[in-house]
Amino acid sequence: MSLLYEDYYQEIKDGNGKICEIRTTYGRHFNFAYDVVDRFAKEDPEKLAMVHKSAEGVTTRVTFGELMRRSNQAANVFFGLGIRRHDSVMLLCKRRLEYWIAILALHKMGAVAIPTSHMVSAKDIEERGLVSHMKAVVCVNSEHICANVLEGTKNLDVVNLVIGDEFPGMLPFAKLLEGASDVWERVDTDVEDDMLYYFTSGTSGAPKAVIHDFSYPIAHIYTAKNWHGMQDGDLHLTVADTGWAKSAWGKLYGQWFVGAAIMVYDYEQFYAGDLLKVLEEEGVNTFCAPPTIYKYLVLEDVSKVDLSKLRHVSTAGEPMPREVARKFKEMTGLTVREGFGQTETALQICTDVSCPVREGSLGKASPLYHMELVDEDGNQVAPGEEGEIVILPDGLNQKDDERFDASTSKRGVPRRTPLGILKGYLGDDTLYEDVWKDGVYHTRDKAKMDSDGYFYFVGRNDDVIKSSGYRIGPSEVEDLLMKHPAVFECAVTAYPSRNRGALVKATIILRPGYEKTQQLKTQLQDFVKERAAIYKYPRRIEFVDELPRTSNGKISRAMIRKKDYGLL
Repeated sequence: MSLLYEDYYQEIKDGNGKICEIRTTYGRHFNFAYDVVDRFAKEDPEKLAMVHKSAEGVTTRVTFGELMRRSNQAANVFFGLGIRRHDSVMLLCKRRLEYWIAILALHKMGAVAIPTSHMVSAKDIEERGLVSHMKAVVCVNSEHICANVLEGTKNLDVVNLVIGDEFPGMLPFAKLLEGASDVWERVDTDVEDDMLYYFTSGTSGAPKAVIHDFSYPIAHIYTAKNWHGMQDGDLHLTVADTGWAKSAWGKLYGQWFVGAAIMVYDYEQFYAGDLLKVLEEEGVNTFCAPPTIYKYLVLEDVSKVDLSKLRHVSTAGEPMPREVARKFKEMTGLTVREGFGQTETALQICTDVSCPVREGSLGKASPLYHMELVDEDGNQVAPGEEGEIVILPDGLNQKDDERFDASTSKRGVPRRTPLGILKGYLGDDTLYEDVWKDGVYHTRDKAKMDSDGYFYFVGRNDDVIKSSGYRIGPSEVEDLLMKHPAVFECAVTAYPSRNRGALVKATIILRPGYEKTQQLKTQLQDFVKERAAIYKYPRRIEFVDELPRTSNGKISRAMIRKKDYGLL
């Protein structure tokens, strides 16, 4: 019996059974919500799509038939509020079930979803609203989210909807759904239309909005099938907030393409023991989490839980410590397979289920992409040498796309980029052209590759900080610190951490009259916490008399990092 994903995805293998090419086929009006979710709903309405465990311990099992009905209701709700095709809506939903209902509805409408972390500040919300011209916000009534949304949208023409307990000034999403029709006529969307805006940190300025179009979900078939190792009928759990692109990798597209169900564990505070119980009680088959989660899992007595149904485990977001991977395998018998990609792309590199694991390696390049390591002049480096990870625009998947034109536009941007790579940066063509400099996609990440094609991650080209899976632009934190009267000059960098991969560190020159005290450090930390997402505040602060500089007078963050990482 053929599987649904096979209508869009075909693997070409060599004589040894290795995937050497992936061919994708899709029409101009392909839409994941209609062509995958609703198709399952019509062919097998009782097929399990999701198991959702709330923070209160309530377990809800959702079928594809239910998803179709409820997403139709949500589409009617949004339409009644004036949302139309190409309009954008921010989703601040944590891991609530309504997230999946809302995003599928927006897909059906041809509208743009803006998945956003619940940790953003009112200022973050306002900035994103101004850039995206969003028409609505759907947020969960938890912590200070509603207050931040109202503050951040007070000067915007935006409709605010709340999930959970009602909140003054917001429309109750649940009540609107109850009164809405579950009949919705298909809208003919275009596969090249904007579908997602993911705001991601850069090395300078405000966060940029990554644009993905309606072809993006197809790139995650490989993610689910070959990296997560999923099969029809499986249950998969990815630990990720819905505001991050990792959620699209592991809690939405690829898993449903292959006919599997998604396990959503909606916890408020993470406890490793509770997560292990969920894996056992729900019989999770495949699991993916950032290394930080594994660091806590290996501290538990895993022998007390039955993980016999768990077949494959994987990780991404930051380098996986070798000792943690070894310990986890000793305790469970399961090998943690790494993966690598960006908000701007689908999975680029991984140790897939058919690939032997090499300790410390990310794995091999996805067959979706033609990847190389190059030096600063764009020349391919030899095995074992360090180079930047780049993607060439002649990705194998493009051979079956008759709309692909191998010619390029100004500054080398391909007219049709490889599947899964961003369509652009919202309102910033210059930045988009820059990542396609010289006609190749620049990840700005460095790695080494051995003679067998295994990649070994080295680090970032730029100064973006990766802490517990979050990407933090130094300038965002620096701009806030400079607003404090005590700060004369500062530099924000990554500082090594055993548990988080990296911490945010601020190296600060104080203004005259201020003393280098612990009390002032705490005040500065609180100052940032009050004005930005909590994960951005500097957990380490160092007061100095001068900052290292380059020959042209610029602050050298690289020198600070090298000192802190013991490289000087």
